[in-house]
Amino acid sequence: MFAAFDDTDSTESMCTTFLATELVKALRVYDLIGLPRLVRLNPAVPWKTRGNGALCVRFGVGRGQGQMVGEIDGIPIYSYERMYEEADRTTVLETAERIVQKWSRTTEGASPGLVVSEGKPAQRLYWEAVRGIVEKEDTLRELQKIGADIVGWEGGRGIIGASAAMAWRPHDRTYEIITYRSPDRWGTPRHLEDGSVRDMDLKYTTTFNNYDHRTDRRAISPHTNCPVLFGVRGDDPTELMNAVFSLRSETPARWLMFLSNQGTDDHLISAEPTLPDRSYDFKATVAEAPRTIAGGHVIVPVSISTGRLEAAAYEPTKEFRELVRALRPGDRVRLFGELRAEPRTLNIEKMQVISTVIERQKVSNPRCPECGGSTKSMGSGGGYRCKKCGHRNELEAESVEVPRTIVPGWYEPPVCARRHLGKPLKRMRS
Repeated sequence: MFAAFDDTDSTESMCTTFLATELVKALRVYDLIGLPRLVRLNPAVPWKTRGNGALCVRFGVGRGQGQMVGEIDGIPIYSYERMYEEADRTTVLETAERIVQKWSRTTEGASPGLVVSEGKPAQRLYWEAVRGIVEKEDTLRELQKIGADIVGWEGGRGIIGASAAMAWRPHDRTYEIITYRSPDRWGTPRHLEDGSVRDMDLKYTTTFNNYDHRTDRRAISPHTNCPVLFGVRGDDPTELMNAVFSLRSETPARWLMFLSNQGTDDHLISAEPTLPDRSYDFKATVAEAPRTIAGGHVIVPVSISTGRLEAAAYEPTKEFRELVRALRPGDRVRLFGELRAEPRTLNIEKMQVISTVIERQKVSNPRCPECGGSTKSMGSGGGYRCKKCGHRNELEAESVEVPRTIVPGWYEPPVCARRHLGKPLKRMRS
């Protein structure tokens, strides 16, 4: 029996993943079938809270050998790949409804949604929700087809995300272990040794987005007063568990492993940008030299088949801006990022420089071909006139090739500026 929910937190407190641990705790009479799923959705939607993540958990009576995937209040949590039978639908629905209602931050703007079903909705709900904007009515029609139970609060916008999480059939996947604090420590400074995070990042190479080595800052713990202590992501569940338990921190009250679409680039549409509030993967040609605007943001105009588009490396991307500044007109690039409506710019998440042009720097005006004297420019398109004899010519100025500071290859922002769904270069296979 699947139970999925979304939009339970606010920008300042709670975390939807914590409700998953509460649900697992409350339904210990059943087993986890597969891993709980943490599914990130379109990062460009205007109404998202923080990570725009939805949760889906499946319950039943496990069959075969269980794998330990968490611990809550000292009690191990096991997951089973197969099952004898589904959990009782009414029990799951009533328990999930009680938990979502209890923990959701509806007074802070949350609009929670809960979906309980024995079967999954159409896979298209996931792709539409991770790459575009979904109408609630369309989701409800699909849920009615599979006979799902649906509960919403304060408008129930979370029904859309919950359905998308339930509909996800991964073609690429990662894992995340999230640890949680004791309630009496919520809102207090987190104790987590940065040095242990740095060492973990270097030792366990299948993990990613843990630590910014340039600024010596960890990236695995939130900045809000939510229940999360830290979360570590990776490709190998066994190594991920070893990585988590190598960290030196306050003792977590609970932890749980999630299957996730984080780091997969599922949000990217392989096409030139058209509609705003969506993310794209496309090729372009640099049209003008980059410029820096107020706030330290770097803007580079590029040409695509439909005209020109301004792409931006915003201040939080730090040194990545220097790479964008190094682009020159004529360079061919492949850009990944979100198209904003106002101003209409593409927020660059990462880029591939496909080819670069030769850059030349003027050394001097040409010498007069008649007398060898020095010449003076007559303005754009006007050629040069000899200062000595007055002869005019159309020769090119003398120049030298300037070494480029950027070469063909892949480039990404520092860890602190990456998105949940963005695939880090260490996971890129092509």
